[in-house]
Formats: sequence, structure tokens, C-alpha cells
Amino acid sequence: MKLIRFGEAGKEKPGLLLNNGKVADLSGYFSDFNEAFFEQDGIDRIHELVASEKFSECEPTRLGPPIARPSKIICIGLNFRNHALESKMAIPTEPIIFLKSTTAITGPNDSIQIPRGSQKTDWEVELAVVIGKKAKYVEEADALDFVAGYMLHNDVSERAFQLERGGQWVKGKSCDTFAPIGPWLVTKEEIANPNNLHMWLKLNGELLQDESTSDMIFHVPYLVSYISQFMTLLPGDIISTGTPSGVGLALGRYLRPGDVIELGIEGLGTARQEVVA
Repeated sequence: MKLIRFGEAGKEKPGLLLNNGKVADLSGYFSDFNEAFFEQDGIDRIHELVASEKFSECEPTRLGPPIARPSKIICIGLNFRNHALESKMAIPTEPIIFLKSTTAITGPNDSIQIPRGSQKTDWEVELAVVIGKKAKYVEEADALDFVAGYMLHNDVSERAFQLERGGQWVKGKSCDTFAPIGPWLVTKEEIANPNNLHMWLKLNGELLQDESTSDMIFHVPYLVSYISQFMTLLPGDIISTGTPSGVGLALGRYLRPGDVIELGIEGLGTARQEVVA
């Protein structure tokens, strides 16, 4: 299934993308796709509804983030070997974990705003994993049992804020609009192997990132298990699993107003973001 949230920013309704491209409005059944939805087996309830109900259909409007603001976004740094090399940083021997503010979340096709004082706003196509139930001290063999599904994520980054201003990476990762997610949350039964998905990103039509999640140093089950040793993962939490090579930091070029980013991951849809001041 492909879960979406649609409508005006801040007033999105939960919905289901149907095979004909139209939307089933689920707001009569669920208040939102949030922590309570996942905690209360919301995805299983939608499966039951699909089997027993005929939904009223509507044309899709603006797509919002597929899930309401989660408790946290956990990001994995330098999780692709070539990206670590192009960044002139050591290949990690354990996952590098940092947090990204949930106030950065925006819709998949909403504009990316260059923050005040920024000269080095950058792009990063990433696979996002959505947690489906509370996870603590999870074994790697059981890790996918705790996953609800997967999304496309552009982990937008301001490199000067991140690397030149002292402190932690979170400063360069958390500006408003720096976490476009979606277009939809694809439930895990539709993705046979999250560790083998083609991913790509174009800037103004030029292909800059073009790899596969198979190139990740630490794959999805390991990451879910590893992170759960250090913090409790709550339903709806996002793990963003790292970006391949081809980012602006390595190329010496950064986003400017008027630029257009297009990105996608196999099975998870595509997104398009215009850059504004």
C-alpha cells in the first residue's frame, strides 16, 4: 500500500493512493498517520478496510509529508563508501548517528528554502525507514519486524553550518524545509529488499547521484538493530540511511534560487523541489 497525506500544508488528511491514481480519503477512519496510528496497528486496519469497504475516491491535491511529525529523525552519516571518500572522511567502522529536527519536514514537492546566511546548501537523496512499533534492544534478525515501510527523503544540508561552525552536524541539517519526504509511505510488504533499490537525483536535469542502496556500508536491518541499542525507537520514527556520492560538497557547487531538484528511489516514487531564497 501507498499511504499519503494530502491537502493544504498543516491541514493534511490521511489517505490511500489507489491503483487508478486517485485517492481514498481515510480521515473518517484515522485522525492522522502519526505515532498513535502505527502503535494501534493502523496499517493492519487499513488492510482490513481495503478488503471490506468501497472508499469514496477523490482527485489528488497537494501531497504533504506521508506521516505526521514523528518523535525524531535519526540520520546515518557517510553510509556509502564513495560518498565518504568524496567527502574526504574516514570510512566508518560503526554507523555515524546524528539527529535532524522534525520541524524540517515538508512535502515531497514543496519548495526548499535557502536559509539566511547560507552559501552551501546541498542535496542528498536517501532511503528513509519508518518504524512501525516500539523498538528497544532489537536483534538484527528481527529488525524488519519493527519496520512499517519506506519513503524517499532529500536530506538537505547546509555544509558551512554543518562543518564550519563548530558543534554537531544537526545545525546544518535542521533548517525549515530541509527534510522533504514522500511522495508516499510504501508499506514494507511491497518492497522485497530495501537493500537493493536504485536511487538517483538530478539538479536542473543533470544526473548527479545514481547508485543503489546495495552500496550502503550498513544495511537496513543492522541499522534498526544498532540504533535501538542506544535509544528507543517509537512508532513513526524515521531512520534516514545515508546518501551516495555526487553531492554538492564534493562537486564544489551548491543550490541557488531557481534550481530544480528531481529525485527518486525504485518503488518509492519521485519528488520535485524548486529552490527559493
